[in-house]
Amino acid sequence: MFKNKTLLITGGTGSFGNAVLDRFLASDIGEIRIFSRDEKKQDDMRKKYNNNKIKFYIGDVRDSESIKNAIYGVDYVFHAAALKQVPSCEYFPLEAVKTNILGTDNVLTAAISEGVKKVICLSTDKAAYPVNAMGISKAMMEKVYTSKSRFISPDKTLICGTRYGNVMCSRGSVIPLFIQQIKDGQNLTVTDQNMTRFMMSLDEAVDLIVYAFHNAKQGDIMVQKASSCYIGDLAQALKEIFNVDNKIDIIGTRHGEKQYEVLLTKEESAKAIDMGDFYRVPSDNRDLNYTKYLEEGSILLTHSVEYNSNNTKILTKDELKDKLLNLKEIQEELLTWKAYVG
Repeated sequence: MFKNKTLLITGGTGSFGNAVLDRFLASDIGEIRIFSRDEKKQDDMRKKYNNNKIKFYIGDVRDSESIKNAIYGVDYVFHAAALKQVPSCEYFPLEAVKTNILGTDNVLTAAISEGVKKVICLSTDKAAYPVNAMGISKAMMEKVYTSKSRFISPDKTLICGTRYGNVMCSRGSVIPLFIQQIKDGQNLTVTDQNMTRFMMSLDEAVDLIVYAFHNAKQGDIMVQKASSCYIGDLAQALKEIFNVDNKIDIIGTRHGEKQYEVLLTKEESAKAIDMGDFYRVPSDNRDLNYTKYLEEGSILLTHSVEYNSNNTKILTKDELKDKLLNLKEIQEELLTWKAYVG
């Protein structure tokens, strides 16, 4: 599928972009284009990889002209560019709109215009029943790509999305924060010990992208089944892995946070197709003829339940430690830590 093809990764200098790049560089793909506005990170990647398969494009998804320059001749697009931090989106919601919603529309418009074969849009569990600006903007992003997919043949451009839970050790996530607090000898700041979150490694996240490229239909949302953990257990597991006795401070739920996250809403669960390790949520292709949807209901929706981080497999502390110790980021941090403490 990817032999001698060209892949464009928007937001390619982020955690997801780097993970996707690592995976696809090992394939027989012809070219990978990294599109982002961060020239420093691009320069770091250029030096790190020193690979002629990788091409770098400075630009911003908010600027449709810069996308056109990068997307010419591209076969596939993985759209990861976004504002992802809950606090920053909460303070500057219009910035989230410009990047996450309008930026996505710019990418899709350019992809359709240039005849890109497939576009995978990255979403988040925070888009399901959103309570903060970041989640709302991502939910609207999903509506944008679903809408676009209605008006274009999948034989020309297939448009779909993937929805993730927390990706372990990604930039700005809680695990790097806890590790830094451990290194600095500070108390670990836990909002609520019984709060649950889905836990996925970057490798698992890339598995979902590859699966979507091969199996998604027009307008689908693709979801990978994932285990979760209690945040209190996560903090305690990291303390035991690093063999420290830092205290844990319970600081309370922050503005814009949920007690648990949802990967499939009740409404989506009613029509989701179980594909083993994944769910495929078909696009809602209803038109503006509302009458037929008002007169008939669905028993499936009556009995369906959402898929959330409380009703999935919740890892024990020991299972969580094993999962953490398999991450190369944790292994590298441990080596540094052991060298530091002697």
